[in-house]
Amino acid sequence: MRPLLENVFLVAVNIAVIFSLFLFGLGFFPHKAFIPGKADWLDGEITSPVKAPFTKVIFMVVDALRSDFVYSKDSHFTFVQGQGSAIPFTGHASSPTVTMPRVKALTTGSVPTFLDLLLNFAESDTSSTLATQDSWLLQMKDRLNGSLVMYGDDTWLKLFPDFFQDADGTSSFFVSDFTEVDNNVTRHLPQELARDDWSAMILHYLGLDHIGHKTGPYGPLMGPKQKEMDDIVRNIYEAMESKPHLHDCLLILCGDHGMNEAGNHGGSSPGETSTALTFIAPKFQRHFRGVPSPTEPSKNYDYYDVFQQSDIVPTLAGLLGFPVPLNNLGVFLLGFLNMFPDDPARVELLRRNVGQILEIARGTFSSSIPRDLPATFEDCKGSAEEIILCEGVFFSKQFAFNPWMEFRKEKLYRIKWLWDAQKLLSRTASNYGVGKMYAGIIMTSVAVAIAFAMTWPQLASVSLPSISFLAMLGAYGGMHFASSYVEEEQQFWYWALSGWMCYLFIQERRKDSAPSFMSGSFAVACISFLFRVSRRWNQTGQKFAGAPDIAQFLTKHNILLWFLVIATYAVPSRQLCRMAAKWHPSIDLSLLPVPFTMAAVLFKLSFTDADAPELLEGLDFLDPLLDALEQISLVFQARVVFFGLFILLLSSVLLDPTHKHPKSTHDRFQTLHSLLTLFLLTQTSTLSIPLFLFNALTLTLLLHLLAPSSNSPQSPTLPLRLTLTTLLLRHTTHFSLGATNSISSISLSHAYNGLSSFSFPLVSFLTFLSNFSGAIFWISGSLVLFSKLHHINSSSSRRSRGLLLRQVVKENFKLTTMFYGVSALAVMCACMALREHLFVWTVFAPKFLYSVAWGVGVHGLVDGVLGVGVVGWLG
Repeated sequence: MRPLLENVFLVAVNIAVIFSLFLFGLGFFPHKAFIPGKADWLDGEITSPVKAPFTKVIFMVVDALRSDFVYSKDSHFTFVQGQGSAIPFTGHASSPTVTMPRVKALTTGSVPTFLDLLLNFAESDTSSTLATQDSWLLQMKDRLNGSLVMYGDDTWLKLFPDFFQDADGTSSFFVSDFTEVDNNVTRHLPQELARDDWSAMILHYLGLDHIGHKTGPYGPLMGPKQKEMDDIVRNIYEAMESKPHLHDCLLILCGDHGMNEAGNHGGSSPGETSTALTFIAPKFQRHFRGVPSPTEPSKNYDYYDVFQQSDIVPTLAGLLGFPVPLNNLGVFLLGFLNMFPDDPARVELLRRNVGQILEIARGTFSSSIPRDLPATFEDCKGSAEEIILCEGVFFSKQFAFNPWMEFRKEKLYRIKWLWDAQKLLSRTASNYGVGKMYAGIIMTSVAVAIAFAMTWPQLASVSLPSISFLAMLGAYGGMHFASSYVEEEQQFWYWALSGWMCYLFIQERRKDSAPSFMSGSFAVACISFLFRVSRRWNQTGQKFAGAPDIAQFLTKHNILLWFLVIATYAVPSRQLCRMAAKWHPSIDLSLLPVPFTMAAVLFKLSFTDADAPELLEGLDFLDPLLDALEQISLVFQARVVFFGLFILLLSSVLLDPTHKHPKSTHDRFQTLHSLLTLFLLTQTSTLSIPLFLFNALTLTLLLHLLAPSSNSPQSPTLPLRLTLTTLLLRHTTHFSLGATNSISSISLSHAYNGLSSFSFPLVSFLTFLSNFSGAIFWISGSLVLFSKLHHINSSSSRRSRGLLLRQVVKENFKLTTMFYGVSALAVMCACMALREHLFVWTVFAPKFLYSVAWGVGVHGLVDGVLGVGVVGWLG
């Protein structure tokens, strides 16, 4: 195939894979249809036929309030635990456990789609508004003529525009703020509690969630924050007791989601899905007996009775006297039936809940509606959908025509039906765009077939590298069809790299004339040792999350941690100093990188002092320096670092003379790699920075293996071996930094470095870099390795050497295109085949999103732009 035509096909294949991923996603993540309009009373009624016990509600959401934070013996919610007028539950938050989908569930009673997860990260998004959807806020605003006020997370303002009479929103993504973000809410409380012109007050506190992201659920700041929230509940409750206009006010304390043992959320682990849900009101004392508190969970984080978060919506409708919102799938919490005076009123509440959910069932299972009603509900037969519709219609008619039935039986029948209907409708598959999904799969299949044809000359030879690459493709593709393997993907890469290191050791051992510290086998052994340490640095995945690891050990040995951190910064700094000495023939610029490296280290110290001060405990000699740095904003410090790196990059391009010696190209890639490493260190958590020291040592050892005495540059399998090695290293490093295939492992800690306000493109860019820093390091490192081949082949002409480098990089790009194409095809086929699977939204959908990030971001942008583009420019 001619080079130009081959290049066109290579670009077309990558564009086709990217387009097919988005096409498949359009079918896999459709907007969920909802019933338009607003619920009304049945039978032409104007007001609730059942007298509501409350007229106001204070809805207090503490972000990431896990159930044990309130109910366990280690909790600091002492006032809540000692209240006889508090009714506690555990609220189950279905995945994805991020704020926007959970607020939708808490207000509409519906089951949000997984697409809401993506919209959750786009603060400027307005397509997810609930202004036209029925919710308890809309019912209170319109039907009860109530005024609404809101203070806290501005997600509420985005979901409910123009709903609130008074509001003060705060961005939920500035995760380094533990204090002001909550003080900004609490400062409004005294004046609002004194006023009588509102019907609903929403308070959404973010500080506890931010602490969890930074220090985990058991960090030193978690207890004081819980105590702060408990004191706020105390103040509200005392106002409810003392102020007449609040005597009929209901306080709801709840979390939108929980957090896992690492302090993150977004997945489906018990800690992420178990939230505290407590109803508090003085008048509860007349209707309920207290429950033991603190207490022990029945399992995992299940304290007291466990209900769906959506159950809040019909419960509020009954307690405040408005119709149940149209799209609600929640069930009235049975314990609160005691708040109503007689059985007819209680059965009426359930009747309305049944009628409302029955309408959703009719719309969802329209083809299963029975034509004839059986004599008794026991005669309802058929599929689960047919039985639900039959029983629902039967019970609806029984309510209308048999009011003399025993009320207890009425309640039991309806309660069971409500729970069954809720379970069935909640797990009902989305309205998939199957045509788009199949089109994406077919397009990717064609692209993979073309990529395979293009890489066949490299893979056709019967050699262990080519067999290993094909075996890795097959094994990795098959892994996508097992949920456990997807959750523990890091194990696949750890074992694959271990096996590949064994092969390299055997190959190098055969070449070594005698064992020595300079031998290739010794270099491979050192790489294996560094890899073994790296894989134990951060325990990741689902099975071993939170288990002891090296990072936890270093939190108690801060001097050792910072020695490793400074040593890590010293490696690229030394490399840059060595390169800077060559930038100008008459001016010594060797020390130019030093002040910018020092600025990067000082920024990391300042960031750690604000983000995780426990990592600086015992380093008292740094206190004067930290005090001085506190006077300089983190935003300005980060900008100084970024500006310094830009100056060094500009200097390397403008001042470095063009040499005819092939080493010039290799030095340029070394310089770019060192600058990129310093940037990635800025975007990496302090505890994980030493991993880049091990990666830098690994890269040095790989460069040693490329020395002419160890390998011949003319070896036909050498480029394939390098591609396979760096491909394995980019994935193992990614997971050793703490990444998983769960949304909960996405870190936003460094998404605002250098930013004073939210910018979706910049925040997305910084988030991508910080979460895929390991892969980006090794993509850049692979260019250093390939340029080494260019350097070794110094006997050729300069033009020939440039062509050789471009060809080697293009062959690498074809192989990685083949790999990520197969990966995309495998995850699409798995999502298609398992779209009815129990874990489709908790395991396979997140994996699909990660595959998009790998295929589009890592391969398309970094491999393509940084790799092929830079080589075309400098090669």
